[in-house]
Amino acid sequence: MIMPGDKPVALVGAGTQGARLAYMWSQLGGSVNLIDQNEQQLEKAQGYIQSLRQASSPGPDGWGKVSTYSASRLSEAVLPAWLILECVPESLELKKKVIKNLNDVASPDTVIASNSSSYTISEIIKDIELDDRSRFLSLHSYWPPETSAIEVMGSEETSPEVISLMMEQCKLHKFMPFQVHKSSTGYIYNRIWAAIKREALLTVAEGVASPEEVDAIFKEVLKTPKGPCEQMDVVGLDVVLDIEEHYAETREGLPQAPRQYLKTMIAEGKLGVKSGRGFYDYGASASKAN
Repeated sequence: MIMPGDKPVALVGAGTQGARLAYMWSQLGGSVNLIDQNEQQLEKAQGYIQSLRQASSPGPDGWGKVSTYSASRLSEAVLPAWLILECVPESLELKKKVIKNLNDVASPDTVIASNSSSYTISEIIKDIELDDRSRFLSLHSYWPPETSAIEVMGSEETSPEVISLMMEQCKLHKFMPFQVHKSSTGYIYNRIWAAIKREALLTVAEGVASPEEVDAIFKEVLKTPKGPCEQMDVVGLDVVLDIEEHYAETREGLPQAPRQYLKTMIAEGKLGVKSGRGFYDYGASASKAN
């Protein structure tokens, strides 16, 4: 296995999460190769990384260099890396394709990880022909640098040395790593959060309380800035439904009512913030209910 040393980290996908992770992995002076098929997205990511840097201070060795690469230069970008992390959109088919491509072009001892929030590495690499299955794992972060928690989860085939290396390196780069000891859809935190979302939806669907009341009591008790319905609006109700459907596929006995409630809202064009309406109205002249 390649040890980090002065090797770069390669990130596939230059969206918001990819840019934030490029910031994290470069703050101690390490170099990052950021890859995306969209040149404009790469430029946007560089600007975003600079804005994050302006609001903080680098390590003693200064900021590391973030180099951008088009998808056509994938091999050039990943060959020197000790770690490759995919941050592409949450599609199992897409992630399988990307992981297979990375396996084919990366150095044989490079660690390859997925940042997927809803698919385990076991699901992603299932039925894919890979050179060495022991080097693949999940490396799921939330909203760095504000939220430094990162979950490290292998498959049954992942080498314990790879897990140990990632726990050590994540901590070194100012993440707060948590090891997920068994393959788990939703990792640790998202399983807990999924239960909260599900019960919030069920509470509203049954007419026990309105979205405004659910959010208000949640914030009053836990002192959080947003309630479950507000959070779901931000994520997008179609995305929330996709995640819930995946949980239902992997676990027996989950209630159907929360998913049906989401389907009804989506059919009415209520997707949350991105469509202007969800649990709340986000129109130009509208204000949120609370």
